[in-house]
Amino acid sequence: MEVEGKIKVIGETKEYGKNGFRKREVVITTEEQYPQFLNIEFVQDKTQLVDNFSVGENVKIGINLRGREWVSPQGETKYFNSIQGWRIERLDQSQNQDASIPPADQFEPVDDLNEEDPEDDLPF
Repeated sequence: MEVEGKIKVIGETKEYGKNGFRKREVVITTEEQYPQFLNIEFVQDKTQLVDNFSVGENVKIGINLRGREWVSPQGETKYFNSIQGWRIERLDQSQNQDASIPPADQFEPVDDLNEEDPEDDLPF
């Protein structure tokens, strides 16, 4: 799966436990009618993927949805979900525009056409 949005927050890499589990969180804001704030986790060696990105950049992130079950000491079962990132890339601003129409300054000016031009052999 992939999600697109603008980077709102880039967290610091944090280390947990004796085994050195590393996690870094990135929050993106989606661009839709009702924008969503998605907290995406990058773990272990994927934490460094975020190093060259900045707040405000438009990105596309490859994600996996993760779910966990936890049973409390009282026997109550709870479920947790997370979004885990495994790839991140910049979205070029020009991708959001229609690439099939060149900018106006790339068209040649058209001379005024004379309707009675003898070289005009079009039937309409």
